Amino acid sequence: MKIGIIGSGNIGGTLGKHWAKAGHEVLFSSRHPEELNNLVRESEGAAKAVSVAKAFEANADVYLLAIPFKDIDETAELYAGEYGGKVIIDATNPYPERDGEMAQEVRDDNRNASEYTAMKFSTALTAKAFNTIQAKDLKQRAFDTQNPMAIPFAAQDAKSREATENLITDIGFVPIYVGDLAATNAMEVDQKVYGISTDQQELRSMLNIS
Repeated sequence: MKIGIIGSGNIGGTLGKHWAKAGHEVLFSSRHPEELNNLVRESEGAAKAVSVAKAFEANADVYLLAIPFKDIDETAELYAGEYGGKVIIDATNPYPERDGEMAQEVRDDNRNASEYTAMKFSTALTAKAFNTIQAKDLKQRAFDTQNPMAIPFAAQDAKSREATENLITDIGFVPIYVGDLAATNAMEVDQKVYGISTDQQELRSMLNIS
């Protein structure tokens, strides 16, 4: 698959390198793509650094959203013509101390953060994944065949579910489907499985999933 990484920090950069190693074509992007050359050099496979605009123009199969939550509204509006019908994997979290009042409003709202992102990227097919994992575990536990770590995810439809499930599996994690985006409350900041690194048996138990 061709994967556009929108926001190439700790989570986005690490995932991009993993997916390139797994054989996918990866486009790292940020507002300053010239700062991403080290990521490209460290990647084992097909990877390059581009602007956010170029990433969206590249007609990728999947986009990973790993930007600060406060940038969701602007990103969704600026590139609205580019991501229609594409799968977007939302790895963002609203942190009021970083993202300001809008993040607090989302956390206080009846909708969860996943549903907020899906509402903003309304023409895309949204999934939620990789927002609960700590950056060090994402880096160190990928491709672990002996004791694979489980990753909870949710998806808006069958296409986004299949793509996300495959991309989790491709880098050596075990995908645990929690349901549609309304079911992601346990994945929210400070909730049941946020920041938890464990195997599939324990994660299923925590989520009451058989």
